Amino acid sequence: MREENIQQLKDTNKGIDNVEYLAYKYYFQDLFGSFKDYAKGRLLDIGCGNKPFSTFLKPLITEHVGCDIVQSSERSVDILCAANNIPLGSNSFDTVISTQTIEHVEDHQGLVNEAFRLLKPGGHFIVSGPMYWPLHEEPYDFFRFTKHGFTYILQKSGFRIAQIKSNGGKWALCGQVMLQTIYPDVQNEKTFKGYGMRLLFKMMGGVKGFNRFFSKMDDKYKDERNTMNYVVVATK
Repeated sequence: MREENIQQLKDTNKGIDNVEYLAYKYYFQDLFGSFKDYAKGRLLDIGCGNKPFSTFLKPLITEHVGCDIVQSSERSVDILCAANNIPLGSNSFDTVISTQTIEHVEDHQGLVNEAFRLLKPGGHFIVSGPMYWPLHEEPYDFFRFTKHGFTYILQKSGFRIAQIKSNGGKWALCGQVMLQTIYPDVQNEKTFKGYGMRLLFKMMGGVKGFNRFFSKMDDKYKDERNTMNYVVVATK
């Protein structure tokens, strides 16, 4: 049984002093761009959680319906159901989104099939998911996706790929992995190794310094073959 009222993303405030800044900087940049270009009309949010993007989406759409398998910490879920069995009519939405949910769904193909069924012809499915991220919401963390994996499962349902965006490249990934490896141990470790990590952390300006350096490197030397995440837009 999945835990109800779990603490999920509530807003998009991930400043440069945040340990997850590098992941969210590129993810939000690409996700919001896709929303702006493709979101419209009646929208279904599969795995909506706390509907953290509702403020951004509001001027673009006419209705925001959210479904999830459990109620969220902010009580934002409208329909409680599994992602592969949504009790709504076919061809009833102009846009379907599913953000950072697909890795937690055992039957990920079923989620994609439902998105296709629920969309009106010509509607868009905006889906995002990780290629790299530590285990989270265990034990309900099942998959990681390459851009080719996303293409396969979407086309298998009948979608046409409109765009695939890699959210950051190898430098952003490198910085994020380093931060997740040494923090918060950098503050707590009493060993010689811990002293060395704290010194390195201090020399690089702490979390802000890490984020600034790896963000600049990623922007200057973009290499998307090794990325943290993808935002994909598919058309029915």
